[in-house]
Amino acid sequence: MPQYFDNIEPAKTVKYRYYPVFGGVRYELTGINGTFSKKSLDEGTEFLIETLLKAPLGTKILDLGCGTGPIGLILAKADPKRHLTMCDVNARALECAKENATNLGILSQVEIVQSDCYTNIDSTFDTIVSNPPIRAGKKVTYAFYDGAPSHLVAGGRLIVVVRRKQGADSVYAHLQTLFGKVEILDSHKGYRLIAATK
Repeated sequence: MPQYFDNIEPAKTVKYRYYPVFGGVRYELTGINGTFSKKSLDEGTEFLIETLLKAPLGTKILDLGCGTGPIGLILAKADPKRHLTMCDVNARALECAKENATNLGILSQVEIVQSDCYTNIDSTFDTIVSNPPIRAGKKVTYAFYDGAPSHLVAGGRLIVVVRRKQGADSVYAHLQTLFGKVEILDSHKGYRLIAATK
């Protein structure tokens, strides 16, 4: 059965509208079948967004494995000075991300790129953010981590959310082999928010 990280077009299109609230601001977002967490934000994404909205991120940010776009689009909407590059392998998810960016009035702040990990990403960023597709396996998710240093400016950070029972401790240890500084920014209900600084 196809997974959300496979670039396979389902036979039928079904869209879902949902309305997450962060910092008292209500965001209208659309999800679509064949993508991750299509009807609402999952707990890990909610936790990541809540924390990122309070963190210094710089103005040039990559949302890696963006899906339909909630993380990057909410970060862009929250600060007009930010420019988000948003990439995913799933073309269906990216079409929905573009629709969401248009509906939020921030299309000029985002660049939406179809890319298998960093394949079509040439720039460097102040921050890379991701809720990595853990179910895709280590080969996929560790490529997110391994490619990050070459796509960050000096002092730039990779910030990811991973559940402890899905390997957060091993991700932390692996990031220590790639970055000079790795820290747990916060923990919530078994999720770890890990930041690695170049």
